[in-house]
Amino acid sequence: MSRTDVLIIGAGAAGLSLAHRLAGPVPNGRTPSVLLVDAPPGPLRPAPRTWCFWESGRGRFDAAVRYQWRHLRVRPPVGPPVEGDIAPLRYKMIRSDDFEALVGRALATSAHVRRLEAVVDAVVEVREGALVSMTEPEGREREVTARWVFDSRPLDRLPAARTTLLQHFRGWFVRTARPVFDPRTAELMDFRTPQPSEGLSFGYVLPTAPDEALVEYTRFSRRVLTETEYESELRHYTAEVLGLGPLEVVATEHGVIPMTDAVLPRRTGASVFRIGAAGGATRPSTGYTFAGLQRQTRAVAAALRQGRPPVPPPAHSARSLAMDAVLLRALDSGRLDGPELFCRLFARVPAARLLRFLDGDTGLVEDIRVGRHAPARPMVRSALELPRLPRRPPA
Repeated sequence: MSRTDVLIIGAGAAGLSLAHRLAGPVPNGRTPSVLLVDAPPGPLRPAPRTWCFWESGRGRFDAAVRYQWRHLRVRPPVGPPVEGDIAPLRYKMIRSDDFEALVGRALATSAHVRRLEAVVDAVVEVREGALVSMTEPEGREREVTARWVFDSRPLDRLPAARTTLLQHFRGWFVRTARPVFDPRTAELMDFRTPQPSEGLSFGYVLPTAPDEALVEYTRFSRRVLTETEYESELRHYTAEVLGLGPLEVVATEHGVIPMTDAVLPRRTGASVFRIGAAGGATRPSTGYTFAGLQRQTRAVAAALRQGRPPVPPPAHSARSLAMDAVLLRALDSGRLDGPELFCRLFARVPAARLLRFLDGDTGLVEDIRVGRHAPARPMVRSALELPRLPRRPPA
């Protein structure tokens, strides 16, 4: 049996981010030993995917940023688009393969971070911290005692909630026969897609060259679609709505992000914590996670180096989560027109301020200024209804 100060389960965005923050020695700080456990290639390891976020200036992971935009566009179902410059912010795109390569290089030169491929079977609290049992790819069983364990694996089941929607999408990385994209502008929400009877849908276009882009079909609803349905929606969007003409699908990606007002515990034991989406890093109203998990892992790394209990902080404020709960209820009940709301906000609120609001980086006065542009009746009715709604396990 071996020992380590910190054991991180899962080498996705959250696990890799925490390991990266702990990889180098810090003057006047404690440098803990770290073991990063990643699932072997197979069904437990996530497929390549794209993470997007916004920030100003240079960021910690800019070397892995594939492309960035300072101009965003939102299109209503009919009528002219809403466009805005988000300076000093930049909308950044990172591919998971690039992120893993960047972090991997840093971990390979670290004297106190080790990596291991194994499937974690159990995490049990013991007097010295937690005992983690795992099985390596060749079948060898291993046990490691860790003072602190950070689990970034997806939850098997979401906790009970008043509202749970799914943000699910399928994307094509396309190459067109002619230049049809404007690489200066990211299409954040294009509501010209046929709107479903339940929830809402939109297109999402991240152009990286005049003839190359990531094009996604996204839907907010209670159920996911079949692969055939996603492909049909994407064909319609690229051909009929965007009019791209002949194209080659270079790669695909697919995802399902819970949008829920469930309470996601960040601490599951005296020495065991959840980080990332499993620890509440996802903003319920938008599905964005990368910025929230950076706030979590930055705080955890600072606590570990200062010898404090490394409890992951909330990634989002109580006020932000309360506003999100109202929005989700209004959308799920059908009393709020989602496309009309998002287009109204982008048309009436400066783009940079709205993005900071969506990231929880605004104060009470700014929140009120943004909130007054939302339709009052459905939002007030949903807010008054929420305290009476029971929390139920999602289907």
